[in-house]
Amino acid sequence: MMERPFREITSEEIATFHKDGVVFLKGFFNISWVEKLREEAEIDLASPGRLHQELTQGDSSGRFFFDTFLWTFNEGFKEFVMSSPAAEIAGQMMKADKINVFFDQLLIKEPGTADRTPWHQDLPYWPVDGEQVCTLWLALDPVDAETGAVEYVKGSHLWGQGYKPPAFAGDDKYKLPLPPVPDIEAQRDELDIAQFEFEPGDCTIHHGKLVHGAPGNARSDLRRRAYVTRWTGDDAIYTPDPEKQEMMWDPEIEAGGPLDSDLWPVVWRRP
Repeated sequence: MMERPFREITSEEIATFHKDGVVFLKGFFNISWVEKLREEAEIDLASPGRLHQELTQGDSSGRFFFDTFLWTFNEGFKEFVMSSPAAEIAGQMMKADKINVFFDQLLIKEPGTADRTPWHQDLPYWPVDGEQVCTLWLALDPVDAETGAVEYVKGSHLWGQGYKPPAFAGDDKYKLPLPPVPDIEAQRDELDIAQFEFEPGDCTIHHGKLVHGAPGNARSDLRRRAYVTRWTGDDAIYTPDPEKQEMMWDPEIEAGGPLDSDLWPVVWRRP
């Protein structure tokens, strides 16, 4: 049975998500979920899936690791996707009638990791299009600016422009014919940039078109582990493209069709 959120999402939180492209939710996941996800993260670090990447570049310090589609081969992550409040939270935020899981992801920056997460939008990486696409970023450790809390350019999901996805590993593997992400660092004084402080169990929800990035983890004594789930709603369609991020397997659905499939199952429907 799917667990309900411990409280209702407010109309103000929904309005903030649609206006700013991101909203912070305090304590929406209890310590039992956090502990379970921490345990499963260690299992995956020891024996990761085939789509994992080590993103630490050159002789840079620390370790920046990610893995995706964990729910497809790990029962602990599958339990979270299918039974936690995450899908309903995404549905309420996006005002959707149904929610599909798109994929899940571990993003781990170990202490002393200098590598930053480049400024980017999520949607251009993926073979999906639509306004109802979001990411739930769940902290498994205390996270602040020093340990690598994500920064979000508020309102950038409304700019009406997709940007060429920068490769996290720096290999320029995404060849999509899109303009580069604007120089956010040079425009900091002109932009409204949000950054939140998390305790384990806190999360953000952000729109698939929102520009965001993150610093490295400058602490020598704290990890930055995040479990990230990507969700789609009613208007999401399949847009296959060999230049986009590899999926776990071919969903065998028509281009332009809804995502409903064994790769992207419907997890939640509005009562």
